[in-house]
Amino acid sequence: MATEHLSPLDLAFWRMESADHPMHLGALAVFRAAGPPGSGDAGHAADRAAALLAARCAAVPGLRRRIRDVLLPLGAAAWSPDPAFDPARHVFLVRTDRTCVHEAAGPLMARPLDRELPPWEAHVLAGPDPDSFAVLFKFHHALADGLGALALAAALFDEVPGPRAPARPLPGQRAGSVLSRIPTALAARVQGVGQALEIGAAVARGGLPLGVPAALTAGPAGAGGRTVAGLALDLDEVNLIRKGAGGTVNDVLITLVAGALRRWLAERGDPEPLGAGPRALIPVSRRRGPRGGEGAGNRLSGYLLRLPLAEPDPLRRLDRVRAGMDRNKDAGPARGAGAVALLADHVHPLGHRLGGPLVAQAARLLYDILVTSVPLPGITFSLGGSRVHEVYPLAPLARGQSLAVAVSTYKGTVHYGLVADGAAVPDLAALAGALRAELDALVREVS
Repeated sequence: MATEHLSPLDLAFWRMESADHPMHLGALAVFRAAGPPGSGDAGHAADRAAALLAARCAAVPGLRRRIRDVLLPLGAAAWSPDPAFDPARHVFLVRTDRTCVHEAAGPLMARPLDRELPPWEAHVLAGPDPDSFAVLFKFHHALADGLGALALAAALFDEVPGPRAPARPLPGQRAGSVLSRIPTALAARVQGVGQALEIGAAVARGGLPLGVPAALTAGPAGAGGRTVAGLALDLDEVNLIRKGAGGTVNDVLITLVAGALRRWLAERGDPEPLGAGPRALIPVSRRRGPRGGEGAGNRLSGYLLRLPLAEPDPLRRLDRVRAGMDRNKDAGPARGAGAVALLADHVHPLGHRLGGPLVAQAARLLYDILVTSVPLPGITFSLGGSRVHEVYPLAPLARGQSLAVAVSTYKGTVHYGLVADGAAVPDLAALAGALRAELDALVREVS
């Protein structure tokens, strides 16, 4: 069997990790029994869910693989089957008396995954209600990006009715001889070098952060642990704003973040924001097709956008976000300072191994806050008959940053997942409340 090495970007995520700054992403799914309270089988729904996850994960090849260093090329790593794979080391039943599942998820997000095992975990959170539970899925960023993680998690859920056609190569896409591919490879390499220089120049033009609110920075040690908060908003209200003021749904969702940060900082008593605003890194998927492409790993680029916190008018904030995103889209996801993920392709594996910690420390110089969106399909997910009602995506927190924002839409609801450094942001719930207030303000403006 041929060795499957980690791609350059996957390897970069693997090497960047430290005990204080784990590089896993997460998803907090809240389940409720399909019938009326007490209609399920005897016992707690969470117990049944944990048993199902443990039984099903062994049948998913992508969840049985671990990462191992290899001799050649120097500094590289590869996937290999875990010969002693044990579901009990990945699926955990957590009993908690907390009614807020986000409070229980915070300490779990702070704990790094075991790097000797396949890099994923599922924590089933059993609360006081026997008919409901939550599952916190954790996937290392080297294993999957947001769409890849969704595919892995979906393989553990109840089967979705309907055929799943296998991916097939399009006509004319069959590989030719090695010799026939040499000119294409050389052209791609030349193009790649030019692209790297262009991205590097864009990063340099972006300059060092100016006027970034202190609340968006955290100490280098990350000693504050992690706190998690979530907020569910009505997608119809978001569409009302989009139709009344223009732009896309994503433009509105990013504008809500900008307005909420402005409100939250004012409530904290921080000075009024000035200048161009903090730089938001907005990841962009490079997967193709309606299902985002097959396979795990990362296929990511990104846009860099200044959040207009200094703008007091909500509709003008939306206009500025829309204009900035339009400029990013015109340039494309392979250009600009936000496309730093693509630079990983031009680094030798040994460079990732030696420079991973330095790259992690440099994240603060490249952007100030992560704002990422994970699209979810319109199908209904369930586990043991209990249906998913809420899905909160959770992003990793880079060194030196205090806050990461992730958002998804599911069944007509927008779910914001907030992850913060507990010491730098002790009032994360207040930021979630500011998101709600900002949505209300924009609805009033367009009504």
